[in-house]
Amino acid sequence: MNALGITSFEDDTALIDGLGEFRPVPAISFLGRYRIVDFILSNMTNSGINNVQVYCKEKPRNLFEHLGNGTHYNVNSKRGKLRILYGEKPFSSPLYNTDVANYVLNMQYIEADPNPYVIVAPSYFVYSFDFTEAFKQHLDSKADITILYKTTDEAKTSFLGCDVITMNKNRRVTKMEKNRGNKKSRSVSMEAYIMEKKLFIELVNRAASVSSLFWFKDIVADVLKEYKVYGYGVRAYVACVNSLSEYFRINMDLRNRDVLKSLFINDWPIYTQTNDSCPTRFTETAHATGSIIANGCLIEGNVEGSIIGRNVTIREGAVVKDCIIMTDAYIGKDAKLDHVVVDKYAIVHHVKKLEGTDEAPVYVKRRDRI
Repeated sequence: MNALGITSFEDDTALIDGLGEFRPVPAISFLGRYRIVDFILSNMTNSGINNVQVYCKEKPRNLFEHLGNGTHYNVNSKRGKLRILYGEKPFSSPLYNTDVANYVLNMQYIEADPNPYVIVAPSYFVYSFDFTEAFKQHLDSKADITILYKTTDEAKTSFLGCDVITMNKNRRVTKMEKNRGNKKSRSVSMEAYIMEKKLFIELVNRAASVSSLFWFKDIVADVLKEYKVYGYGVRAYVACVNSLSEYFRINMDLRNRDVLKSLFINDWPIYTQTNDSCPTRFTETAHATGSIIANGCLIEGNVEGSIIGRNVTIREGAVVKDCIIMTDAYIGKDAKLDHVVVDKYAIVHHVKKLEGTDEAPVYVKRRDRI
C-alpha cells in the first residue's frame, strides 16, 4: 500500500486515571500480554503499510522500550521504517501539546516520506481491521478524506467524549460533534483518516494557523463543506480506551470467548514484544476460572474472571475476582480483591480486602505497597 501510516496520540478527553501517570496511553498493558498501541500498529503492518510514524504525547520512555526498532511488528528495515516521534520543543502549557503541533515540529519526516497517501489513526482505539478495502473505496469514490466510523447502540455508556458523525444517504459526512451520551445509536468517528499526503500537510498547516489549540480532527470538522469527506463503516469489534472505567470494562468484556474471537481474527496476528518467561505454575491450592493468565505466574490462591499479567504471584488463600493484575505484581496470603486494577510491581500484602465496582474500580498504583 502506497501510504504512510501515522499513529496519533489521544487528546485530553482520554484520561486513564492512575495508569496514565506512569506511561502514555498507547503503552498501557492490555489483556495481560499486549500494549494498547499493538493493535493499530499490527493493523497497519498487516495491511501492507511499510513506513509508520508513531507520535508520543508525553513520557516516551515506556513507548521507546516497547516498540524498539519495530522488527516484532513485522517492519522490514530494508523496505520500511518505524519511527517514534514527539515534540522535542517544550510546550508552555499541556494545552499546546496537540497532534497538530507535533506534526508541525516533525514535518520534515512527513514531507520526506515517498508515499503519496497517509492513513492517520489514533492508538487508543482497539480493533482488528484491514485498511486495504477502505483505501480502495477512498480511491474509487474520489473522496478527499475518508473517515472510518463504527455504528453503536451503546453510545449512552460507551465512546463518551469521542466524535460522532452525521452522514447523508451517500455517506458524505455533514456534521461532527462530541458524544455526550444523550443518544443511544451513533456513528462514532474512529479518528482514522485516509487522504493524500499533500492534503494532509495542507490541513496541518491550516490548523496551526487557525488556532494553537486545534487538533487535526478540529480542522477536519471545519472543512466538511469545502472537501468531499466520506465515511467508511467498520463492522469489526471496536473499543475506545479513554477512561479507567472503560479500560476495565473492555478488558472484562474480552474474557468472553465470542467477543475475544471478534478481536483476534485468524490470519491477522496482533504483534507485540515477546517475553520468554516460563509457563505459569498452579499449586494444589490454586483454583482459576474464566480468566486470562499470562506466562511466568505463580498461582496458589483463587482467581475468578480476572486478567493476570506476566510474572504475577498470588499466594495461598488470596481471592482475586474480576480484577486486572499487571506484570510483576504480588498479591499476598489471604488478600481479597474484587474489581481492582493493580499496576506493575505493586504489592498487596497487609490489607485484607479491596473492593470496587464496574464503574469505579479500585486502582493500586505502580510500585505501591499496601
